[in-house]
Amino acid sequence: MRYVIIGGVAAGMSAAMEIIRTDETADVTVLERGDVYSYGQCGLPYVIGGVIPSVDKVIARIVETFRDKYHIDAKVHTEVTKVDTDQQVVHGVHTETKEPFQAPYDRLLIALGSVPIVPDWKGIDLQGIHTLKTLDDTLGIKDDLTDKIRHVTIVGGGYVGLEMAENFRNLGKDVSMIQRGEQVATIFDLDMAELIHEEAKKQGVELILGEAVEGFTGEERVETVVTDKNSYQTDFVLLAIGVRPETDLLKDTGIYRNKQGAIHVNSYMQTSIDYVYAAGNCATQFHIIKQLDDYIPLGTTANKQGRIAGANMAGNALAFKGIVGTSIMKFFDLTLGRTGLNEKEAERYNLPFGVMKTKALSHAGYYPGGESLHVKLIYHKETKQLLGGQVIGKEGVDKRIDVLATALYNQMTIHQLLDLDLAYAPPYNGVWDPIQQLARKTKR
Repeated sequence: MRYVIIGGVAAGMSAAMEIIRTDETADVTVLERGDVYSYGQCGLPYVIGGVIPSVDKVIARIVETFRDKYHIDAKVHTEVTKVDTDQQVVHGVHTETKEPFQAPYDRLLIALGSVPIVPDWKGIDLQGIHTLKTLDDTLGIKDDLTDKIRHVTIVGGGYVGLEMAENFRNLGKDVSMIQRGEQVATIFDLDMAELIHEEAKKQGVELILGEAVEGFTGEERVETVVTDKNSYQTDFVLLAIGVRPETDLLKDTGIYRNKQGAIHVNSYMQTSIDYVYAAGNCATQFHIIKQLDDYIPLGTTANKQGRIAGANMAGNALAFKGIVGTSIMKFFDLTLGRTGLNEKEAERYNLPFGVMKTKALSHAGYYPGGESLHVKLIYHKETKQLLGGQVIGKEGVDKRIDVLATALYNQMTIHQLLDLDLAYAPPYNGVWDPIQQLARKTKR
């Protein structure tokens, strides 16, 4: 059986490893446009900030390991230009030699991932304007981020923007963030995002909210960011306004994609074309709470979908159960965690929902060193099913958000949270966990 995988990072290599575990006679070819396989993209901001000393530290396995140990034909510098689903052949070109190639397949996995959104703004090609997605992006930013760079402007306030604000500040740079809406971190509700705004101010990050970027000016290098309301001088710009699925080359294949361009897959990672699978940040994910296909590109999901795709391609039927939209990130002294639906999403899906909030301590009140923990729960008013949770604080956020994610996955009610046998000792928790304290306040 000839297996061809387009993309050699999270989903692609999770699939490749699962195929060779399942099919001992597998002939696996991976086509990777770059020259590095299987690296942790989420660690790249911390490479730039110096927390992680080198890009080498985020590489899980080098190409030679896949070739020599696992006998995977892991190709590099191979850019795919066309997928012929009728003839079951992938066409492409070697980016260094410019030689064309063909890769016939019996089973194909598309794991192209995503690319940063880069609007066609005036001056977008000026030097000093960067995106962050790949190892090459990381090295380019590090090379450009000399001592002469005093001020950095970040356009966008999502995961990458917030993490990079912290790392730029750690490097001693002045940082401004420009966000079109009224808040950064739009995956949180505004009342929770205010805590992030306060932390940004405390750490010296200037937030410019409610302004839309229209372009950039400068001679050869960016000097000014122009919005619909003002102009701001800067030495360096990071575009962090989101990503989109990298699926443009599939336009004429008959493979169904949603309005965002993500490849629609079923629970077995199958696309609308026979023998073609997709996984990771180029594919949809079934959202358990929304009960529909969604697009929330995260590394954890990419690895899980890749494993499921590889198993099914090799004949071991496994189903992807779905996501609940869990994420966590560090922002200076705060940890920001969320899962399930926020208020805006609950309103969008016309759900009758209730909201509960509390400010509690991360562990028993009488034990020294407790930190404030802000917890928000969203639940269905009629069924009492938990719909979502947001937790922000200095410590203990990861524990609570994972408990809530597990509860959401199992579609538990708010009252069933009280029955959970959660760990307790004064240095770690109170006898009633903060999420259980909230659950106690809900009428049955």
